[in-house]
Amino acid sequence: MFLTAKSILKRDPAAKSLIMVILTYPGLHALGFHRIAHWLHIHHHYMLAAIIARWSAKHTDVFIAPGAQIGHRLFIDHGIGVVIGETAIIDDDVTILHGVTLGARHQTAGRRHPHIGKNTFIGAHAQILGNITVGSHSKIGANAVVLKDIPAHATAVGNPAHLV
Repeated sequence: MFLTAKSILKRDPAAKSLIMVILTYPGLHALGFHRIAHWLHIHHHYMLAAIIARWSAKHTDVFIAPGAQIGHRLFIDHGIGVVIGETAIIDDDVTILHGVTLGARHQTAGRRHPHIGKNTFIGAHAQILGNITVGSHSKIGANAVVLKDIPAHATAVGNPAHLV
């Protein structure tokens, strides 16, 4: 978590000190609770994992399902209203702004949430839905509704999202 906090300090111009990030950033707190819940989930302690995830959501306004796979140095900026689904995969060094949903579109078996590539930026209130992939180094604009794969190094905006 310390490396994540240092990463946030580098990426957020509003962050004035490392101790400020550690004590006041709800996205960092949610990620810490997720690491515990995810460990419990992969060790088949599903009920306890779910309780921790629910408690974390209540106190941080960020819901991360215990089964979600999250890489290193995720930055959830502001955090309010972020939802990350059970089968979502987030690679390293991703930035997510407030109100983002990584959700499902259909009730199906297997993976039903997005895979977000490394170094991706997701703007406020973007909705990325379904078993799709957002390529590395991509940008998703604010309020975009992404329903199809986005290639690496691309920018997607709009509803439904299209490349620009």
